[in-house]
Amino acid sequence: MSVNVIQLFRSALPDAVVRQLSNCLGLPPDATARVMDVATPALVAGLMNKCTTLDGARALFATILGQEVHADIGEQLPRIFASTTGVTQLSSTGRQLLEHTFERRIDGLSDTVSMQTGVPAHATHAVTGIACSILMGVLKRHLLDHRGNIGVLPTMLGQQLPIIAPYLNDGLTTVLGLGGVSAFVNTIGAQVRAVSAHFEHPAAAPAPVRSPAEPAVSTAGPAAAAAPAAVAAVPQPAREVRYAGPSAKHWFGIAALSALVGAIVAMLTWVALAYCPSATDFFAHHAVAATTATVSSSATPEAARDSAASASGKVQTETAADPAKDSQLVVTVDKRGKPTVTATVQSIAERSALLNALTKKFGAGRFSADITADDNTKAADWLAHIDALMPLLATPGAEMKIDGTRVELSGAAAEAKSGWLDRVKSLLGAPYQVSAFDAAQAAQTQAQAQ
Repeated sequence: MSVNVIQLFRSALPDAVVRQLSNCLGLPPDATARVMDVATPALVAGLMNKCTTLDGARALFATILGQEVHADIGEQLPRIFASTTGVTQLSSTGRQLLEHTFERRIDGLSDTVSMQTGVPAHATHAVTGIACSILMGVLKRHLLDHRGNIGVLPTMLGQQLPIIAPYLNDGLTTVLGLGGVSAFVNTIGAQVRAVSAHFEHPAAAPAPVRSPAEPAVSTAGPAAAAAPAAVAAVPQPAREVRYAGPSAKHWFGIAALSALVGAIVAMLTWVALAYCPSATDFFAHHAVAATTATVSSSATPEAARDSAASASGKVQTETAADPAKDSQLVVTVDKRGKPTVTATVQSIAERSALLNALTKKFGAGRFSADITADDNTKAADWLAHIDALMPLLATPGAEMKIDGTRVELSGAAAEAKSGWLDRVKSLLGAPYQVSAFDAAQAAQTQAQAQ
């Protein structure tokens, strides 16, 4: 099920909060609501357009999760709107976020909203900036609550198209650089789906329980009419580095029991050798069996096999099932050359090797890493080449995904002039399949498949 972003936005604006804002701006509450109703769908359309490229989706995801965006904006609004200073600061922050995200001045948007609503331009400028701050905040809250990765963002925004399309017009889309409404609505879906398909979409994870949201603004408006009554979550995986294994207490008990049994066997053997030479062969033959049987009765099969091999002086071999999953490495580098790394490897040792390599190259705190150790994952053979790949991980705008022996380059790493495609092929060798992601071609393929 999809989430309705407009409903999330309006849930942060109960009637009392709208009145607070209106009093600060010197507007009737219904005028403030009209500006919100017109501006918000246009802002969602602009964010959706940002997700039509991999670089745009990455940049928007980073902006939403940045320090300037407050995930608890809904709880903060009554305090912020209690003073004119708070309103001014929130509006200024929102306008800066918009101009950074859309890479253009947004006075044209607020001027267009002013003409379409009849609200004075100075007020629509303020409300548009505030609307952006609230929209970014509720998106951040939703992503955090549902532990969403970057793959959620283009998918979630793409799902808003049927909701916002009836409330867009050529004036709003043109001033945002989106072209006419018809062209935007007919092409944006395929473009966003193409980018979304590039990212991982892991299995669902339950979302934490939160207190019910405040009631939505009751003031009538087109966006309010479009909002469904319920908001569904887009579940995502936990973003934690964990390694599951037997507890230390369990292994300590096994070790103690093994030591005790070994001591008893040694004592009995010594007695037999000293006082009953004819029993020497008996104990030599049965000592290993006694040790293995005793440990097996209280330990895991793996511990029992280890004990038997140690006592007999022979290594017992066993054909184990192959791990089910390929190791993965996903890297994105921002415009300043700071990498964000997400990986799944087989062991704590592999995780440490990757972290050590990143720290050696970039220094502590100069990269972001989310690395999971999972013993049901195949060994990360690409780790043998990680030092040679470090220059790619420092290339601004570069992106790379390794899934087992499949490697996909995108962003700056996929550009022909960078030469990274040939360099990575040469570095990794024949077992690896290295390719470059072409966003334009992928969007065309998606559109043809519709």
